[in-house]
Amino acid sequence: MASIPTHAFFAVGLTRALKSDASVGLLARSAALACLADLDVVGLLYKVPYDAPWGHRGATHSCLAAAVLALAGGKAYPLLLLAALTHPFLDMLTDGGRGVAFLWPYSAERYFLPWRPIPVSPIGANFFSERGLHVLSMELLMIWAPTALLLWLSIRRKG
Repeated sequence: MASIPTHAFFAVGLTRALKSDASVGLLARSAALACLADLDVVGLLYKVPYDAPWGHRGATHSCLAAAVLALAGGKAYPLLLLAALTHPFLDMLTDGGRGVAFLWPYSAERYFLPWRPIPVSPIGANFFSERGLHVLSMELLMIWAPTALLLWLSIRRKG
């Protein structure tokens, strides 16, 4: 998975770039929706098998879950749906795990994108390790920098 801060930043950046007058509340909901898919890591504590439908990167990473979460987010459904979908999209760009159950419940197959430049992030306290710092540095280069450029361009366009 990409790290939680990266999921939030990317969704906020995309939301702000698409809606220049996005409220702080909308940006906060975008960030939250982009992170909620990883609540499935709780299953690891209860020994839910990784490949199970409710295992890590399973049902919570699906289009269906994103659609339901976006509905719960209130107004601005299309933007919130896009924010929620950024999570599985970023995870499909990582080089680890067994893929994302993007089409669950229609298919249990796990997917990656053909290009997987992002190293998978360590989970939990392991994030604060040498490997976690390496992942974060790669995310800064591959996700944060382009997102910041997109934000800067959208702000310039408006101003």
